[in-house]
Amino acid sequence: MEPNKNLQEKKVLTPRAPVVETISNSTTNEFVAISDSSSLSSKDSNFIFFFGNASTGKSVILASMLYHMNARAGAIRPKRNSPNTKEAEVLLFDLLDNIRKGILPARTTVNQVTRLDMVFEPNNRSKKVKPIDLTFLEMAGDDHMKIRRGGVYHRSIEEYLNSDIPLNFILVTDYNTAKEDDSLMFSFFNELERKGRSFKSVNAILVISKWDKSGSMGVSSEEQLADYIQQNMPMTNQKMDTYGLSKTFYTVGSVEKNEKGEDRLLQLNLSTAKVLTDWLYESITNVSLDYEGTFWERIFGK
Repeated sequence: MEPNKNLQEKKVLTPRAPVVETISNSTTNEFVAISDSSSLSSKDSNFIFFFGNASTGKSVILASMLYHMNARAGAIRPKRNSPNTKEAEVLLFDLLDNIRKGILPARTTVNQVTRLDMVFEPNNRSKKVKPIDLTFLEMAGDDHMKIRRGGVYHRSIEEYLNSDIPLNFILVTDYNTAKEDDSLMFSFFNELERKGRSFKSVNAILVISKWDKSGSMGVSSEEQLADYIQQNMPMTNQKMDTYGLSKTFYTVGSVEKNEKGEDRLLQLNLSTAKVLTDWLYESITNVSLDYEGTFWERIFGK
């Protein structure tokens, strides 16, 4: 599907208002990524590929997005009859249950793709806002480093990138490491172009994660975020602007270390999860999740 050009015109995306949920901490077991089938026999889905260096928060972003979809924006469930339905059920439960308790996901296993085949059903009752299939793909940041200086991915990852499937890219960097990640992002753009994927015809967004490390949960203006990206990631920024791609920041909320030295959430902030979820849905469908409905839908509620 062609990218939503109207959405791409607004390249810097920021939350309108904070959406915060207080959570309780827990000491239950942490989530560990589950290996699953990499079958690409079916293209009847919208594939979302997370790219970023190690420890940039890709798994946390995925977990908080899924939580927002299920607790605020509608309902999400494993896709029936997919190659990994049972594994997806377990993984989804762990992600949603743990992040609600303040437990952050563990690092993704190296040399494997974590795949979640899901169906997202929005709570907007307009007939234009329809359920969509989403297949989330995530891999360890260590694997992404292999593309530097002409390196290649593990075959399980190459399978996805070389296949003729509709890919949406969420490019993640950390507030404190964005400057170091600039050349890595630039290499990824070049790698995809070598594989014949033009960013003029795909959906992609740059996410500056862990924005709370800046001392604030938000930005004072869109210009503040734009200036930060321009100063710290000039090559990536140039690519994004050339292709008219979007940029945003992300924070999962207040985090502190417990007595074991582990990061734990004190408060779950869903504001940026909403921004990224809204971007994803509208990029795929060309319809806003907040669509108010037709005249007759607004009058009669159907």
